[in-house]
Amino acid sequence: MNIARASLLALLFCWASSALALVAVPPLTGRVVDQTGTLSAGDIAALTQTLKDLEARKGSQVAVLIVPTTDGEAIEPFSLRVAEAWKIGRKKVDDGALLVIAKNDRHLRIEVGYGLEGALTDATTKRIIDEDITPKFKAGDFAGGVSAGINRMIRVIDGEKLPTPEPAHWEAPDVLNYLNPGNPLVIFGLIILAAALRSFLGRLIGAVALGGMVGVFGWFISGSLGAAILVGFIAFLVTFLFQNLQSSGPTMRGRRTQRDSGGWVIGGGGGSWGGGSSSSDSDSGSFSGGGGSFGGGGASGSW
Repeated sequence: MNIARASLLALLFCWASSALALVAVPPLTGRVVDQTGTLSAGDIAALTQTLKDLEARKGSQVAVLIVPTTDGEAIEPFSLRVAEAWKIGRKKVDDGALLVIAKNDRHLRIEVGYGLEGALTDATTKRIIDEDITPKFKAGDFAGGVSAGINRMIRVIDGEKLPTPEPAHWEAPDVLNYLNPGNPLVIFGLIILAAALRSFLGRLIGAVALGGMVGVFGWFISGSLGAAILVGFIAFLVTFLFQNLQSSGPTMRGRRTQRDSGGWVIGGGGGSWGGGSSSSDSDSGSFSGGGGSFGGGGASGSW
């Protein structure tokens, strides 16, 4: 038993040590992040403008990262860690791609989001690396290799049919935000509608009916059956519990009245949380990932 425990502790220690030894993911400070000083300011500005134009035209996000080394970590898991942290590409469209170069290691990888895997296939990205990027890298032309690879990726992406990009100020509605049970407006609306349904259908059936109505509305807004079921169940639960409180004895109603008159507020305002960091581009003011997802698609290479 002691030997087994010691072995388990040793394995856990090794795992923790290896995790702590991983190179930290660089912060997303722009569409082109060069930690090696390989690219000139003019090169970065030109690449940034090209990638901005792509996003404005197609909605897809592409970024470039150049690091000195991954410090022994394979380029594939490192690139995936960066992609998952930066979340390049639009949420639920997943139309992001990332060119990662470990200069001193002489390794590179094109990481592709789910939404672009039909265009930037593993075979296509491998050809871009072998035909457009590494020949220039071998000749010492790093700026030319990055530019050639990005331009080839963009030409491939332009052939992929993707949703038209929305204006910068627009954000897709999230039904779970609007139907947050902590939102006072939602609670007030549920109370009114629940009272009407209860008078016609009774307490339990009225709550079920209200949950079903909210669920159908949620499905219409979000297009997600899972989200619809969730918000419908929340609406049913909140309504049924509130009606039980309403039907409590006189003592409980008296306590609620006393608390309300003493300045207590029933219901809470829904909070908000936003992920991702805003970073400065040389000419765009800000850039951050749109919430795209990656699954390990793409290809790697060396020179």
